[in-house]
Amino acid sequence: MPLPFLSGLRVIDLGQYLPGPYAAQLLGDLGATVVKVEAPAGDPLRRLGPVDSDGTTAAYKLLNAGKTVIRLDLKSADGRAALEGLLAKADALIESYRPGVMDKLGLGRERLREINPKLVHASLSGWGYDGPYATRAGHDLNYMAVGGGLDASGLPDRPVISYLPVADFASAQQTALAVAGALLGRERTGQGCFLDLSIMESVLGWQGMTLTAAARGTMPKRGEALLSGGAACYRIYRTADGRFVTLSALEAKFWQGFCEAVGRPDWIARQEDPLPQTDLTAELETLFATRTLAEWKALLDPVDCCFEAVPELTEVPDHPHVAARGQVRVAAGPEPLVETLMGLRVDGAPPPERAPLQESDAATVLAGWE
Repeated sequence: MPLPFLSGLRVIDLGQYLPGPYAAQLLGDLGATVVKVEAPAGDPLRRLGPVDSDGTTAAYKLLNAGKTVIRLDLKSADGRAALEGLLAKADALIESYRPGVMDKLGLGRERLREINPKLVHASLSGWGYDGPYATRAGHDLNYMAVGGGLDASGLPDRPVISYLPVADFASAQQTALAVAGALLGRERTGQGCFLDLSIMESVLGWQGMTLTAAARGTMPKRGEALLSGGAACYRIYRTADGRFVTLSALEAKFWQGFCEAVGRPDWIARQEDPLPQTDLTAELETLFATRTLAEWKALLDPVDCCFEAVPELTEVPDHPHVAARGQVRVAAGPEPLVETLMGLRVDGAPPPERAPLQESDAATVLAGWE
């Protein structure tokens, strides 16, 4: 069951793909009723990637669990009228169109204010509502680049692409937080508001320390910083059987515990070697290549030294700590669905579960809101 914090509040989700729908889903986890409005052809994410026997992708089902889905042609008068009827009784709207699209649909800010002055309208676009890039196309990698999320990360000779769309997920969480805050503020003012959010700025907002270091000329080269591969005590290492482990022994006590466990007390003082610690890193690479993953776990799991194996994705749900915390739900079968719930537990209760998405129509939804 969802949490009760936003119970009774209604959210309209006009988003597509990942950021907007995930933001709305998080609000649903907190108890809001979420209605996703799609075009007659449906959200493109329904068919982006391998399609299951039900005609939709796993990603679509995962990102829209807990919602009621309806389809409206917003380019038609009837479709707009139906949406306006829902908006008149809604508390929040999340849309992820480029700036100007809502105006073309006849649903610009002024019109929305006329329909419902208490509506919290969140616009989550790629670049934000103004600026020279406002209407420019983009995807996660572009937003990561401009927002400063790529230059300092990766290998010495080039940045790397994260498999997870970091900017998309970050902007979704920022949007959910902003909407929840605006709804709380509405309790005092009685008025809704317009929230201008951008995917790029969700990443840029994390860069204060990095940009300050760059401005002061103290930013290390890519791959040579303390937390990006320059320190031997904070790296990913390959084992004898081709698996990987992480070592994050930043504090002296953890590094000492590691060095003593592997029989190399002579390394303890070398934690202070200048960065990048190329020689010490090479010695650790040689060491980790002498044992299998299982052997390293047997040796270092009992040691308090910030050591963890890198599980393969198929192993993550069964990791003993992951399994104990109950955040992952696996629906077995020929098309298994692995759902990761909101990592929040209130007063010891398990994470809030999500019902499968439900298809409906505007008239039925509106009748239930009367």
